[in-house]
Formats: sequence, C-alpha cells, structure tokens
Amino acid sequence: MNEMRWNLDKLYTSFDSEEFKADFDAVDQKIEEIKKWSVKNFKDDSNAAQKLEEYIKNETAFMEFVYPLFQYASLTTSVEAKNKDAQSYLEQLRIKFVALTQSSVMYEKWIGNLKNLDAIIDSSDFLKNFKFILKETAEKKKYLLSEKEEIAIAKMQQTGSTAWSTLQNNLTANLLVDIEIDGEKKQLPLPVVRNMAHDKSSDIRKKAYEAELEAYKKIEESSAACLNAIKGERLSLSKMRGYDSIIDKVLVNSRMDKETLDAMLSAMQESLPAFRKYFRKKGELLGHKDGLPFYDLFAPMGESSKNYSYQEAREFIFKNFATFSQELADFADNAFQERWIDAEPREGKRGGAFCSGIHSIKECRIMSNFSGSFSDVTTLAHELGHGFHGHCLKDVNIMNSHYPMPLAETASIFCETIINNAVLKEADEKEAFSILESTISDAAQVIVDIYSRYLFETALFEKRENSSLPVDELKKIMLQAQKDSYGKGLDENFLHPYMWANKPHYYGSDFYNFPYAFGLLFAKGLYAEYLKKGDSFVDEYKKMLKATGKNNIADTAKIMGIDVHSIDFWR
Repeated sequence: MNEMRWNLDKLYTSFDSEEFKADFDAVDQKIEEIKKWSVKNFKDDSNAAQKLEEYIKNETAFMEFVYPLFQYASLTTSVEAKNKDAQSYLEQLRIKFVALTQSSVMYEKWIGNLKNLDAIIDSSDFLKNFKFILKETAEKKKYLLSEKEEIAIAKMQQTGSTAWSTLQNNLTANLLVDIEIDGEKKQLPLPVVRNMAHDKSSDIRKKAYEAELEAYKKIEESSAACLNAIKGERLSLSKMRGYDSIIDKVLVNSRMDKETLDAMLSAMQESLPAFRKYFRKKGELLGHKDGLPFYDLFAPMGESSKNYSYQEAREFIFKNFATFSQELADFADNAFQERWIDAEPREGKRGGAFCSGIHSIKECRIMSNFSGSFSDVTTLAHELGHGFHGHCLKDVNIMNSHYPMPLAETASIFCETIINNAVLKEADEKEAFSILESTISDAAQVIVDIYSRYLFETALFEKRENSSLPVDELKKIMLQAQKDSYGKGLDENFLHPYMWANKPHYYGSDFYNFPYAFGLLFAKGLYAEYLKKGDSFVDEYKKMLKATGKNNIADTAKIMGIDVHSIDFWR
C-alpha cells in the first residue's frame, strides 16, 4: 500500500467490477425515465409546485447516482493518462449526458415561462429551500437556444471542445522533458521538472526552465490547435446565446457582477508597483541586474533548509489546523488516514493540484505533486481547504452544493493562511525571512501572474474573433501580458512564452484566473476578521461556506459583513 496514492474503492474497485458495470449499464435507463417524465410534465404549468418538487427529487437522485461513475473515470485519468478504460468510459458517459440536454432545456424554458414563480415557491416549504437555484435557472432562460440547437451543440461539443481539452490534458500529462542533471541525461515528467523551480541550486532551476521551454516545442502546434478550437467554439456559442461578451457569460455563471470585478481589478493594478519592487529586490539578492528571470521566480530565499516528509506535512497541517478548528484538523487528518490524497509525482500524472468533491459519499479526493518543499505543504493545505468547503456542504442537497468559481478559492486560501502564519510563529529570524518571502512569492502568483493570465485571455478572445492564432502569435501575446503585469520586475529576456500551453484552465473553462485573485483577497479579508473576532468567527465562517451554493457572491460576502463592491475592501 502506497500512502501517497489515493484509494478510490469507495467509488468503485475497478472498471471490471460488477458494481461499476451494473451502474454504468443503468445510466441509459435512468436517462430515459427522466426524458419521459419531462415530456409528460413540462407541457403546461398546471400543478407547478408539485412538478418542481418531483423534478428536484428526481434530479437529486440521478446526480447522486451518476456522478460517482463520472468521477471515478475522471480521477483515474488524472493520474493515469494512458488508462484506456478510464478514457473510454469518460467519453461514453459524456456522450450519454448529451441525451439529457432535451430534458434540461425543456425544464429551463418551462420554469423561465412561469409567471408566478415566487408564489409557487412560497407555497411549498420544500421548494423554499431551493429558491435561489430555481430563480437563477428561470433568469438564465434568456440565454437558451431552441431544443434542437441545444441538443446539436451538446453532441458537437463531445467531438469539439471536450475532445480538444482531453487531447491537451493528454499532451501535457505524457510530455517527457529532456534534461541533464549532474552530467546524466534524463527524461522526466513535466510536473517533476516544473517542481525544480523550487530547487536550491540556481543551475538546476535554470536548466529546468530551459528544458521545460524546449519540451513545449514538441506539443506547441497541437496545443495551439486545441486552444484555438476551444476558444473559437466558446465565442460562437456566446454570441448565439446573446451574451454581451465572454466575460459577461463568465460573470453570470460566477454569480458575480461587473462592479465587483472592476473594484478588485483596480485594487490589483494599484498593487503592481509594490510587487515589481519585490521582484527587483529578489533579483538583486540573487545576483541579477535587469530584474528577476522567470526561472528564479520561485527560488528559495534565506537559509531555511526545511524539507518535509509526507508524514511531517500531515502532522504539521493537523497541529496548526487545530488552532483554528478541531473539526478542520480532524477532517484533514482523516483525509490522510483514509488515503483521499494522491501526492506522488509520476509519469502519466497531470501536473498541478486539485480537489474533487464527491457529494454522494460525503468525501473528496485530492491530487497534488508532493516533493517535500514548504510550498508543497501549503498546496496540500490549500486543497484540504477545498475539501473542508465540501465537508461543510455535505448535508446540503446536491443541487444547493454547487458554488461559483470565485468563492471556490475562499476556504483553500484561508487554510493556506493558517499554515503560513503558524510556521512563522515557530521560525527564527532566518527561517522567517525565507517563509515570508515564499508567502509573498505565492501571493505574487495569485495577483501579478493571474493578472497577466487575465490580460492574455482578454487579448486571446479579441484576436480569436478574426482568425485562429499561430503559435508565434500566442507566444507574443503571452509575453506582452507578462510584461504589462510584471513590468520591470522581471528580466524581459527570461519570461515564459508557453504559459498558455502549461495551464489547463485555458482549455477547460474561460477566465479561470480572476477567481484565484478573488479567493486570495477575500480569504485574507476573512482572516483579518478572524483575528479580530477570535473563536466566535469559526461558526460564522462555516455558516458562510454552507451558504455559498444558495447565494450570489455579494450576498455571500454580506453574511460576513463584507462589501465586495467597495475598492477599499480589496485594497
């Protein structure tokens, strides 16, 4: 048993198991039942309250049944990119889901046409609990196309954007980087080489950076094709549905208004000179005269030589989570104990980290690439924060458990903050310097680099309106975005022109960049409130996390007395 690899047995033991095959075979029948019920009940608005209650109960039962199938296949592919069974079942499930498009469109059009929705909801104690999601669905009706169009789109996406996204994930997961270390030529997985950015040796950091950029040449044309296809599709659909722009669509789906985004971006822009000053100073301390080269962005500073074993990381997280909440600490310890975490870097495993909530079994699964640095410890804390968010929602109906992207980063960064502040209390002056620098470095990624990604994606959509972008153009606008964001803080001769090929968010969604900045700043603001209120804050915080699936962002923030429309909060 490898404690650094997750256990998925609570979902299924294998694709060949009787349980998986039986459940997979049952999906078609359950979908057919939903389709028949929808055709029968969404013809008119008679007995609307009863129909809404039945729909919610049916939808809840179906989601709780089918999501484990999807998650088992998806989680498997994330750590075994070449697993043919996982790839096949994932594709088949996505195709099966297309059959639900007609029912979904019928429901959304039906509820959108109800003239007395508020009165219908208020007539049922059961429906009152779903008021937000029901009204949100009704309001989104204006973005729906005809049933035939929606069905055709859903089918086409399986061989369009979804297929392109899958290809890009496979390209990066299987990309081996040629690199020479200590005179020995090696081929290493991309995540392993990217982790070398934290190495103590400046020579290794630079070699890893150069080898990484060289490796992308193997997949640059394919990655560009993926990106152009996905963004082109998104632009077409956005126009067809009547959104003002891609960012308008993202804000609607994020339950966030433009006023909040503009206030936050303005505060971020104001902060850039301070970050650039930090980059220049770090560059000077490392012997660079023209700003910090990209390969030294994550260079460890100071004399802290602390490296954590996986067990030490577990113990450290448990001890310090407990200073905030024993419930949080016990949740994290249980995640390690029950092997909910896949932390071992290896070939065929995607880079980065994520947390996948599994509502049906009231658990989560976390993927990371742990190599022992303090940054890896904070990454584990970050993903466990996501898991705790799901833990707070575990007894909520699954339809009320889906929260928008910007709020998704709140609990994760809050947990990071707990760990960063805890380690500082134990550190001597030299260690504190190292830790504080690492903390600023991480914050810079979520403010400065995220801002560069926002600028890149804005420019990408503007240019993609006219035609596909060749590799050189993608590299050019990425470099320009980095220059506009980092300014003179970085050495312009050593930037990262392939960041668009590296970040999976560009391929799986749109503008999944500013939500990270929202999460960092919102979580820091919450932590400041915690320092003021002490233990009384904890229950309020958990109440807010539980409410994230049933409110828009502004109203969620109001639970904690925060006005996200105010630039002063973001400052």
